[in-house]
Amino acid sequence: MRKDSDKKIGRVMDANFNRAKEGLRVCEDVCRFVLDAKGPTRNYKVVRHQLTETLSGLKIKDVIRSRNIERDVGRTSTPVEFKRKSATDIFYANSQRVKESIRVLEEFAKLRDKKVAEGLKKLRYRVYALEKNVIERC
Repeated sequence: MRKDSDKKIGRVMDANFNRAKEGLRVCEDVCRFVLDAKGPTRNYKVVRHQLTETLSGLKIKDVIRSRNIERDVGRTSTPVEFKRKSATDIFYANSQRVKESIRVLEEFAKLRDKKVAEGLKKLRYRVYALEKNVIERC
């Protein structure tokens, strides 16, 4: 793979790793502080740590070195992000963000390490189950 292409893939992975970790933390905190739900809180924390562990096989420091915030053409927020009315809305939006980000990571990991891609797929399905559990509590 060309160096320039590799750096661009690194940027995709860096942005989605950050997005997934941030979204998982928001979901974890909704479960912890709003729902007082010990099990889901623990499960989101575990998934967050497993995501880091899974991606460690991709030399995450190299992925971070690919970061280029100044040239990111998608840094602006959309108006819908400011229309949330409840903690449930916040949870749901972040859960979608997590699933989408893990899917992007999974797809791009296929270019670098198929075992990492498979681990990401398992995490994505785990998030589907966690989301269902929490939505049923809401």
